[in-house]
Amino acid sequence: MLGLKHRGASLVGLFILLAAAGAIHAQHYPSRSVRIIVPFSAGGPTDILARLLAQRLTESMGQQFIVDNRAGGGGTIGAQAAARSAPDGYTLYIGGITSLAMAPHTHSKLPYDPFKDFVPITKLTQQPVMLMVHPVLPARSVKEFVALAKAKPGALDYASSGIGGSGHLAGELFKSVAGINMVHVPYKSAAPALTDLVAGQVQVMFGTLLASVPHIRNEKVRGVALTGPRRVEALPQVPTFLESGISNFDASSWNCMMAPAGTPQPVVARLNSELVRIVRDPAVLQRLKGDGVTGTGSTPQELAEYLESESAKWGKVARDVGIKVN
Repeated sequence: MLGLKHRGASLVGLFILLAAAGAIHAQHYPSRSVRIIVPFSAGGPTDILARLLAQRLTESMGQQFIVDNRAGGGGTIGAQAAARSAPDGYTLYIGGITSLAMAPHTHSKLPYDPFKDFVPITKLTQQPVMLMVHPVLPARSVKEFVALAKAKPGALDYASSGIGGSGHLAGELFKSVAGINMVHVPYKSAAPALTDLVAGQVQVMFGTLLASVPHIRNEKVRGVALTGPRRVEALPQVPTFLESGISNFDASSWNCMMAPAGTPQPVVARLNSELVRIVRDPAVLQRLKGDGVTGTGSTPQELAEYLESESAKWGKVARDVGIKVN
């Protein structure tokens, strides 16, 4: 009995020491530069968001937060690199619908588990998905676009940020809803896809607003319609799909901050506090709003629940429209 008591006391002491060590670690965190892995190339919407956050985190936390672009695989290459990193708070990952909600349902051999290999920190943003066309295309409304696609089945190419991404999902879902046929052209990320749309190499793209707004304002790209319940302040001239007569088409994009599983809870709590403060800062909210993006912020638990619901939702869509990578 005495031995059991000693062992019990030893375990309690160990837990106290571990908790104290975690608190001390968080107190002195970060003591060196922190890497933020972005699973897409530079210049795309996720990269733009990451650089905004990295700058703000550097200013508030006193150490450099450095963006590390790991493009390819529809976001899965970057996710794998993050999942395999040391869980010490010095590698973070900006995830989204592609790598965290869609990939488990579109990849038969995914090299990571979104729920087991990561710990949630906070949801960052939410934004609509937009149907965009090159100005040479004679379609200024959803009705005209659908009529054109039906008149020329298979003649239109649509670009996306990659197989299984939000743009690909939106494109396939729209094809199914509208009863049209288009050819999917996947890119490594949104940036080169948008570049080719501006250049006229592809005619159509489903993508987010963050990198697209300047091109639409300069009339290099035409916004036809966007998802969501209402128009966005950044592009008041672009109607919603609901306004355009498409009531059963719902797709949106979001981003969140994750860390490798096993990252100390006090570090997660510190990062959550800083990131929520940043994305809810009036200046940041206005900056994001100007590009059609909503800054959100959440607790880690709220993000975990959101990821579960999004995975279930888009897993069903992936099965229904037949999206499969391997």
